[in-house]
Amino acid sequence: MLPAYLPNPVAALLGGGTPVDGGRDFTDGKRIFGDGKTFRGLIVGIFAGIGIGLLQIRLSGAYGLENLPGHTFMSVTLLATGALLGDLCKSFFKRRFGKERGAKWPVADQYDLVAGALLLTLLLDPSWILANITLPVFIFILILTPVLHRTVNIIGYYMGIKEVPW
Repeated sequence: MLPAYLPNPVAALLGGGTPVDGGRDFTDGKRIFGDGKTFRGLIVGIFAGIGIGLLQIRLSGAYGLENLPGHTFMSVTLLATGALLGDLCKSFFKRRFGKERGAKWPVADQYDLVAGALLLTLLLDPSWILANITLPVFIFILILTPVLHRTVNIIGYYMGIKEVPW
């Protein structure tokens, strides 16, 4: 799941600039995504996820790491892209529910990237999902994700990258 986990913190760290929604409002008069979702963040985040995935592919035959999932360029690209699309989707609905940027939204804040990554991969590379995301692996992802999410956000908060530690 590293190709899915890495894009969001990299986007937060290296993003900025032009918002994906161009500053436009949706039909309800609220921002589509908000200022926190930028083209630069989206692009560097996706490339970071692909990069860590390609590193996993490269290392999978070396150093006794044969038990890692058999990633392909397609799987790492879909996981990385899906993670940030899941985050964008969550931001869209967050705005619809009147939640401001940085507002806490339990469950959605933790699992948006997982849902987006797994759904996009399931849609476009179902054989990879079925071969690698078994029930025990899925349960492990469900347990690990909120722990990693909270840890990374606390680190980002103390580094001054995030305005709130959640």
